[in-house]
Amino acid sequence: MFEFKFTEEQNMLREMVKDFTNNEIKPIASKIDENEAIPPELIKMLGEIGVLGVSFPEEYGGGGFGEVGYCISQEEIARGCMSTATMIGAHQSIGSNTIYIGGTEEQKQKYLVPLANGEKLGAFCLTEAQAGSDSFNVRTKATPDGDEWIISGEKLWITNGEIADIVSVFARTPKGVSAFIVETDREGFHAGPAEKKMGIRGSKTNPITFDNVRIPKENLIGRDGRGFLLAMKTLDAGRLGLGAACLGAAKELLEYSTRYAKERKQFDQTINKFQAVQFMLADMALLIFNMESIVYRTAVEYDLGKDISRQSAMVKLYCSESLDKVADYAVQIHGGMGYSRELPIERYYRDSRINKIFEGTNEIQRGIIARDIIKKNGVM
Repeated sequence: MFEFKFTEEQNMLREMVKDFTNNEIKPIASKIDENEAIPPELIKMLGEIGVLGVSFPEEYGGGGFGEVGYCISQEEIARGCMSTATMIGAHQSIGSNTIYIGGTEEQKQKYLVPLANGEKLGAFCLTEAQAGSDSFNVRTKATPDGDEWIISGEKLWITNGEIADIVSVFARTPKGVSAFIVETDREGFHAGPAEKKMGIRGSKTNPITFDNVRIPKENLIGRDGRGFLLAMKTLDAGRLGLGAACLGAAKELLEYSTRYAKERKQFDQTINKFQAVQFMLADMALLIFNMESIVYRTAVEYDLGKDISRQSAMVKLYCSESLDKVADYAVQIHGGMGYSRELPIERYYRDSRINKIFEGTNEIQRGIIARDIIKKNGVM
């Protein structure tokens, strides 16, 4: 009989991140949203407790918990603040992970170690004005010049853009799309004004300009012309982390809604006595059960080295759409209070919408799933 159990170490990780979220993140989550910024001291603390590198091996400055551990961490962080989970995801799951997946040993020691131990913050630079869902169509250029590469172009919607120290950049070379490591203090690197967003307001999202940025030849990640495949493999892991964050937010919303339903009275009885409210709570629990199942099933397969492109697309698609439904139920159960900024329900509702767009739109995910089904004749 199949049985999935978290290890003692994984449970300890969950309790540690949960306590940190309850004590350090939840009390300031509304301020993070209002101020549209995550305090630098909070980011520093996240690095000190190991959250910014929890998935990476210990020899690279990480916690050694793999993708399952990363999903546990993101689930608990997102229960307090989706903006903070987004910042971590851009740093660890895609920004730093590009170097871990495709980098040389020298690159990992020089760049991944300070990223994983929290000394540096990372970002992932792929999206452009003409290359959003069509991410292969990047126009940022990397031109070889002796012992250097010269990078020129613009990127859009880059999470952590203005606060990152090291970015993984995808640019077109004569051989195709390639990946590069760029330190943001290089001359010619410019982060534009942060976007004013509907949700995840605390995470910084910026346009980035590369104005003839020179980097060493050895900062090419992997093989020249093979960057697109590296980006897609990196995003597989990113979508798992996104699914875990959706799961955490959904669990938090169910707890809020259940407590409220047991306290709020209408027609001389608490509203949890009404079948309409009971059915919404039941539907929320059903969605969460399925979300949790596919997130951790896929994370286990990822840690075993299996190809999970189809499954990660399913995780991203299902969990983002499920969170939207859970958030909508939560607002409905809370009524007017759910629409008010007095409670965090309204913030979770706004924060949930982006998950169907970034890390590849849900329409793209359906395409990935369908192509894999057709290729394998439906076999999982």
